[in-house]
Amino acid sequence: MCDCLVALPQRSRSGRTLFAKNSDRPAQEKQIIRFNPARHDTFDVKATYISVAPHAGRTLSCVLSLPKWCWGAEHGVNEAGVAIGNETIYTTDDPRKAPDALIGMDLVRLALERATTALEASDVIAALIDEYGQGGSGHDTCNGAPRRPYWSSFLIADPADAWVVETSGTTVSRLQVSSTWAISNRTTIPEFDAAFRHPKQPVHLLVDPRLNASRVVLDQPSLGVEVLQKHLSSHVGGDDGWTVCMHARHDDVVVELTTASMIAELDTNDSTVHWAQGSPCITPYESSPFSKLAGRLTPVDS
Repeated sequence: MCDCLVALPQRSRSGRTLFAKNSDRPAQEKQIIRFNPARHDTFDVKATYISVAPHAGRTLSCVLSLPKWCWGAEHGVNEAGVAIGNETIYTTDDPRKAPDALIGMDLVRLALERATTALEASDVIAALIDEYGQGGSGHDTCNGAPRRPYWSSFLIADPADAWVVETSGTTVSRLQVSSTWAISNRTTIPEFDAAFRHPKQPVHLLVDPRLNASRVVLDQPSLGVEVLQKHLSSHVGGDDGWTVCMHARHDDVVVELTTASMIAELDTNDSTVHWAQGSPCITPYESSPFSKLAGRLTPVDS
């Protein structure tokens, strides 16, 4: 579960695109933030379950928030000022039948490494899905945990543009954002939603209260970082902890928790990144210009 928002410069108090995301994961899972330096790949790149062909030329450096077991990232920002977050969605296609391939978090990282604009990132994601497909558990299956495959939606932004990408298997739908947009754990592109929305998913209980809360925030005339921080730290939304800052319970046990949060002010010269590696209701945000992150964060392992 996750919630993600974007406001383009005309709706931002600072005149810079604002990107924000809460990452909701299993309560016991640790999520880490790492700096991913630029590199030149000469061999296939090993993602979470499969390998993909190397990128032609230099990759882009990026900051990534990664579940510790996973190669891919829940969200991140690259040196060109592109930010991406992904969400689990379910559709009329059954993801349990798909073989292991790329998962949404792999696609976030690969697009951040390879794309200098939001449109280019959407092209990268669509091309990778077309070539390699989607499939595999989005949760760690070590120690006998069940396999939990899913499809992905993405919110992608750069200093001047933003795109929504929603998928069902190898079907990809894209929508350019004109001003603001929010995504959560359901289909939101109108035509795609009409064709692919899962008929039995209780979005009205578990998703729509959070999504609607994000849309209310985005309706404000002049958005700033502090407004988004307050929203991502809030317990508005559904019952039993299914809130924007999530503490979802089942039989009085926390099963889903916001384990990382990021807000980015996007700039082609030097974006500003604000992050909390934990529930933002109790975890203070740290902030840094992108240019300083290589010195502040541990590099990724691979």
